[in-house]
Amino acid sequence: MKKRITYIVAALSLLLFAACDDFYDTKHNPVTYGDSYMSINISTDKAVYSPGETVQFALKETPNTNLTVRYSHLGQVLKEESLSGDAWSWTVPADDYKGYMVDVYGTVEGAEKVYYSIAVDVSSDWKKFPRYGFLSSYGKLSEKQISDNIATLNRYHINGIQFYDWMYDHQRPLAGTADNPLASWSDLIGRMNYKSTVEGYIAAAHGRGMKAMFYNLAFGALKNAASDGVKEEWYLFKDTNHDEKDNHHLDAPFRSSIYLTNPANTEWQEYIAGRHKDVYEVFDFDGYHIDQLGNRGTLYDYNGTVVNLPAAYPSFIAAMKQASPDKRLVMNAVSQYGQAGIAASDVDFLYTEVWDESKTFEQLSQVILDNNAYSSRTKNTVLAAYMNYGRSNSAGYMNAPGVLLANAVIFSFGGSHLELGEHYLANEYFPNSNLQMKGGLRTALVHYYDFLVAYQNLLRDGGAFANNAVQSVDGQLSFSNWPAAQGDVAVVGKQFIGKELIHLINFSDANSMDWRDTNGTQKEPLLVTNAEIKIAVNGTANKVWFASPDVNGGVAQDVQFTQSGNELTFTLPSLKYWDMVVIEY
Repeated sequence: MKKRITYIVAALSLLLFAACDDFYDTKHNPVTYGDSYMSINISTDKAVYSPGETVQFALKETPNTNLTVRYSHLGQVLKEESLSGDAWSWTVPADDYKGYMVDVYGTVEGAEKVYYSIAVDVSSDWKKFPRYGFLSSYGKLSEKQISDNIATLNRYHINGIQFYDWMYDHQRPLAGTADNPLASWSDLIGRMNYKSTVEGYIAAAHGRGMKAMFYNLAFGALKNAASDGVKEEWYLFKDTNHDEKDNHHLDAPFRSSIYLTNPANTEWQEYIAGRHKDVYEVFDFDGYHIDQLGNRGTLYDYNGTVVNLPAAYPSFIAAMKQASPDKRLVMNAVSQYGQAGIAASDVDFLYTEVWDESKTFEQLSQVILDNNAYSSRTKNTVLAAYMNYGRSNSAGYMNAPGVLLANAVIFSFGGSHLELGEHYLANEYFPNSNLQMKGGLRTALVHYYDFLVAYQNLLRDGGAFANNAVQSVDGQLSFSNWPAAQGDVAVVGKQFIGKELIHLINFSDANSMDWRDTNGTQKEPLLVTNAEIKIAVNGTANKVWFASPDVNGGVAQDVQFTQSGNELTFTLPSLKYWDMVVIEY
């Protein structure tokens, strides 16, 4: 949370995400990208599975034809079976941390037609391949409303949820006591939160295999904190004489500004850890999402000593883990502030809230690469990257081309994007729901998250980034190696033992190379089909396959090729936003 803006209108007129019914409303929300039924018509009972667990599949409707279901891993078919009815099950392999593509196809006029596709994540721990979503409104919701919102996130394979602004006061997040918790309470801006809703969301998330993480600052206290036992000696100050506390100023209707304590102060650590234990006694949260406020300039403790905030964060994280060792931790690194120390701490994965220090697509990818280096590639990255930010104060719709190009870059470099909750997230004040998704973007994002899961072992599980020389044979496309060049198709190579992949991200028609698309003006790229290309390779290829979230729901297809020396020549089936070509040796 770099800043919290007073969105009175947004806070008082929250729109619940139009969950299942509207999610499937392809009649009134015509789909622009991909087949309107291919992904949204098929579902699984959970977002993630343990090795050897059984997946339950369901179709909303089926075509009147003979169907076959196919299970694949990285383009290799594992099993096929005839499909009868609209529900079936599959026991996944015993291998841990694997992604699978499942598609349902038939034969039409002698040709194979893919009707439905969905990914399956088999991972015993969410921290390997984190896909983070959020919740931001805890009014008096029905069981169906809660279930529908979680079902929507489940279809995107979200495996962890950040419960934003669920709490009472920052220094006392639990309303009431552990022995006598309140049934309802007012949050910082005056919205009424209900214990039954928070409990219902946690239970629904757990039923889908998701983690539930409660949000709080590392160092927040309201103006009433002294009555809760917070001492003056615990605060951060802007002067050496402890006359002026550092604070995050908030105007009405917020009931207090947020005054900052010293996260390295051991008494504060003990105090807030105790308050969080109260939370755990009442709510079945899996852990604590720790927020910060970025670079605050020079700050002092009560004794006038300069406080090094980045150095303070690892000790705070360690204290939280020691106090509740069975609970998970994630910490926001605002604009990468303190990330090197956070990465070496006991957090499940790395989380960066991206601001204008990283404006371009190249800089966005560099955040992920830097996080890889900080953690020695042991922890994957989630980016809180707010799209169409300049339009988020007014009602409207997300601009699909900007969202999909940004996700193509984030996903191809191995990251995930915090963007999905009860509504699409376009602002750091998570309850702001001004910008909604049209049906086409919703469906496209289902394809993109299926792709992220099905190919996670290529996207987020090792490999070394490399440059690959790609050339157009027929002149349809212009290529350049990363960093992306406006007007070209960006080439991002990655090498594994026995195979390499080439991402092709289409900036041919881009009118800006700033990833945020802040005013929602990024242009939709023109579709290119059957482009003949050449790729320089490092061995003798025995198989080439192609997959794209923009085509057939991400289902892989083999590509015919010829090789002459170290050059492969083949026809690229199509390119819209993002293709992945895999070469096996």
